[in-house]
Amino acid sequence: QAQLVESGGGLVQPGGSLRLSCVASGFTLDFRAIGWFHQAPGNEREGVSCISSSDGKKYYKESAKGRFIISRDLAKNTVYLEMNSLKTEDTGVYYCAVVWGLCDPAVDAFDFWGRGTQVTVSS
Repeated sequence: QAQLVESGGGLVQPGGSLRLSCVASGFTLDFRAIGWFHQAPGNEREGVSCISSSDGKKYYKESAKGRFIISRDLAKNTVYLEMNSLKTEDTGVYYCAVVWGLCDPAVDAFDFWGRGTQVTVSS
C-alpha cells in the first residue's frame, strides 16, 4: 500500500531547530517532486519547500529561505526538511506530498499526501 509518513515534529522554543522526515513506501520517489507544506491553525495549506528528484532543484517560500533546508535520500526513499531559527509563526501541521515530474507552485498539483506532523514553536 502506497503511503507517505511524516515524522520529526514536536514542541520547540523560538530559535530552535527540528528535522522533519517524509518516508515513502509502496512506490519510489524517483521522477517525482516532493513538497513540504505548512498549515497554520485557521489557515489554508501553503507550500514551504520542494525538491525535484529528476534534477535536484530546490525551492523555498520567501520566509523559509536561509532557515530551512530540504534534502532527499533516494536510497532511503526519504525527504527531509531541516528547520532552523524557528519562529512562533512556523507553528502548524507540516505535510509532505508528491507530484509526478517537477516542482509545481500550486498546492493542488500535488496528488498524494501524508497525514502530517505537528510542529509547535512556543516558549
